[in-house]
Amino acid sequence: MGPRCIAIVGPFQSGKTTLLEAILERTGAVARAGRVADASTLGDGSAEARAHGHGVEPNVASVTFIDERFTFVDCPGSVEFAAEARAVVPACDAAIVVCETDERKLPALQVILRDLEEAGIPRFLFLNKIDSASRRIQDSLALLQQASRTPLLLRQIPIWKDGIAIGYIDLALERAFIYREHAASEVVEIPADELGGERQARFSMLERLADYDDSLMEELIEEIEPPRDQVFDDLRKELRDGHAVPVLFGSADRGNGITRLLKALRHEAPGIASTRERLGVPADGPALAHVMKTIHTTHGGKLSVARVLRGSVKEGETVIGSRGGEVRVGGVQRLMGSSGVREAEAREGDVLAFGRLEGIHTGDTFGIGRQAPQAVASVAPPEPVYSFAIATHDRKDDVRLNAALAKLMEEDPSLAVEHGGEGGQLRLSGQGEVHLKVALERLSGRYGVAIDRRDAAVGYRETIRHKVSVRGRHKKQTGGHGQFGDVVIEIEPLPRGSGFKFVDRVTGGVVPRQYISSVEHGAAEALAEGPLGFPVVDVQVALLDGSYHSVDSSDMAFRAAARLAMAEALPKAGSVLLEPIHAVEIAVPTDAMSKASAMISARRGQILGYDARPGWDGWDLLKALIPEAEIGDLIVELRSATAGVGTFTTALDHLAELAGKPADAVVRKVAAARH
Repeated sequence: MGPRCIAIVGPFQSGKTTLLEAILERTGAVARAGRVADASTLGDGSAEARAHGHGVEPNVASVTFIDERFTFVDCPGSVEFAAEARAVVPACDAAIVVCETDERKLPALQVILRDLEEAGIPRFLFLNKIDSASRRIQDSLALLQQASRTPLLLRQIPIWKDGIAIGYIDLALERAFIYREHAASEVVEIPADELGGERQARFSMLERLADYDDSLMEELIEEIEPPRDQVFDDLRKELRDGHAVPVLFGSADRGNGITRLLKALRHEAPGIASTRERLGVPADGPALAHVMKTIHTTHGGKLSVARVLRGSVKEGETVIGSRGGEVRVGGVQRLMGSSGVREAEAREGDVLAFGRLEGIHTGDTFGIGRQAPQAVASVAPPEPVYSFAIATHDRKDDVRLNAALAKLMEEDPSLAVEHGGEGGQLRLSGQGEVHLKVALERLSGRYGVAIDRRDAAVGYRETIRHKVSVRGRHKKQTGGHGQFGDVVIEIEPLPRGSGFKFVDRVTGGVVPRQYISSVEHGAAEALAEGPLGFPVVDVQVALLDGSYHSVDSSDMAFRAAARLAMAEALPKAGSVLLEPIHAVEIAVPTDAMSKASAMISARRGQILGYDARPGWDGWDLLKALIPEAEIGDLIVELRSATAGVGTFTTALDHLAELAGKPADAVVRKVAAARH
């Protein structure tokens, strides 16, 4: 079957990294499991992850279990780093979804399970923290089922003593196990007082399997005990066909339930052949690999963490990426957290780090051959929901900043940078406050670029109320040829959204034809900043009259004359401040809708309507119009009210007049910034 790749995913702080540590300890990859609280884990080893106490990027580790190799990819649980997981899972064979019976985390679990379902990834549910559980297992299953559109299949029931789970009964094996601290469980006889519960739970499991196995259904009807091999075959098939999600449980912190989980992966998780089929990759052909993650290391340069889907790739071989362009593999490493072990060759199924694949990015494929391969699983980054402006503390770092930002965006495509944005700002955008804070920490810690953070400028505009006619004359004599341009223009307001319109109404050649375009350009330049300090829109400028000099007139002179005329006309025309209004669609769990509605009202917004979110049980969509100035930290408040899962999309809808004290405050702020 070859090496298998398993993603470890789950809601924020569900115990994913702790589970990886327990797996590493149980398989002998590490002598002792690290602890997140002690910052001693193999995963989450970056300075940023340890500073925040949770994962901010995928961590890769490979182990051997009963002579089979597994690569585990521990993915961040925070919704702000969810794009990292979405880039990883397509090339994985299966996923372990780590969760707990916490109603507050159900919406986050629902989002994760839905992503896996839509990607077609077989998945196990690992109910963590069973040692502190307070619910009956059937009640826990019913609660978790609310988050999954695919039926959950209970594979174990706990053995309780004094309200504490001290072990479990495996319903497929019909064996009982007692937990041992950080060691494999001990096999015991099924306790007599658990036999009734075991039979009932096992029958429920077999009934679910029989939905897709007619022979098993007949055996159940005739009360014939099915062969154990048939039960395991059905379990394997239901997982791989996406008909059921097996539910196992344990305590990652105590190392309980780990061996059973690993055995389930070994016997039931599909391998690289199934993943190829899901991705539409033929089994035959030259070597092919898919890039799951890009890393820029301090000393080793660029590393592309990739899954080999077919064939093998050796160090020094020339490969071609799906965007075209050939590059030589600079080295191959097997990663264990932040460290790596050099390998001579990457074989089919391996997840290894390839050195110096310039021009090949996360989501790309690369292979051996002369023809660029097709990308097999590109995942579009989510739209940004949080932004601020940045500038170097020291201007001499500007060039280094641009290079560092390029590397950060290559590592994390959910970051976005806008150069020369509103007010000439450099704007950094991403998935939330912590997401961008981590980016700044990397700029400072990894690249040594000190950054000043500022509020992102709002796209205010201004227009005029009245029609005004003025003359603008530019005359300058400096020895030799002088400069002369003379125009009479009329400006008037246009309907909202019309932009800028220029009209030529001169007669009799008072302004020669070759200078008309210069007048238009000069007028347009003058609209870049109006009397209130913002670009002027929705204005028509008409050229009515003028004069010229046969020697001194020029394009530049008429352009200057138009600017002078506009500078006089705009203040007389009655300036009006316009603010951008965005159409916003907010997605939240239904029980948070009242809070979301209150946020809209508090931000000068207008609610347009409510709808159920299509295909999402227990979720609603809220459509509204909100001023851009009020959107800045909306995602922070929204996630606070929705246990981290609320989100929105936004697009500019129109410009609306802003008057009174709010407008005065905006104008004063701009005037103060100039000085």
